[in-house]
Amino acid sequence: MISEMTEVSETKICRNDDGETNMAAWLLGIRTLKIQPYLLPPLGPHDVEVRIKALGICGSDVHYFKNMRNANFVMKKPMILGHECAGIIEQVGSQVKSLAIGDRVALEPGISCQRCNLCRNGRYNICPKMKFFGSPPTNGALANKVVHPANLCFKLPDNVSLEEGAMCEPLSVGIHACRRAEVGPETNVLIVGAGPIGLVTLLAARAFGAPRIVIVDVDDCRLSIAKKLGADESVQVSTNIQDVDEEVVKIQNAMASALM
Repeated sequence: MISEMTEVSETKICRNDDGETNMAAWLLGIRTLKIQPYLLPPLGPHDVEVRIKALGICGSDVHYFKNMRNANFVMKKPMILGHECAGIIEQVGSQVKSLAIGDRVALEPGISCQRCNLCRNGRYNICPKMKFFGSPPTNGALANKVVHPANLCFKLPDNVSLEEGAMCEPLSVGIHACRRAEVGPETNVLIVGAGPIGLVTLLAARAFGAPRIVIVDVDDCRLSIAKKLGADESVQVSTNIQDVDEEVVKIQNAMASALM
């Protein structure tokens, strides 16, 4: 395990075309963040330059910050975290027609190869050559500005804030879960875990028409937030394995039907 890394090389630092030094929060070691310059790649014909205005901190970012790794993804050099983001376009590539300078956009953080069979069949999200913001070795978006493919930047409606735009990525997880579970007006939903993803899944399930939503967690504070967001019932469970049988009954009663 690498406990500390060297700072970003000063020899690679120079100003961007507009004369501004782009800065970013570099993770250099365990619990070691430092604001240092970040040289952007050249703007390609199909790219846009985005000034980041809002960014969420994901659980994966916390894992990297605390342990320099997230599951099998291990940091081997300094890296910029962050992938839940939104911002304002400041430059557009020569072939970009769908976006303009000043547009407010949410960024899809995964850059697929767009060539493999999965990408060609519309399943680009599981491309084996995926480059994902803030996942080694790809730098993330905890920076003043980033360069990103224009087709992965989505213009925000006027009634959606930049902060809400940054939450599009975690919200997509809840929507994907509801689609896979075929949630609809006849589907009672049980959500295990009232963290950020559980809460956005709650909102998505309600939008999908679920008539009854029960959410389970060990944390009473999180459950109270879930109730405010529209959960029909919440069940607080313990971390004691001996309580499982009793708690399953509580969950079954809350769902108003036996879970097999």
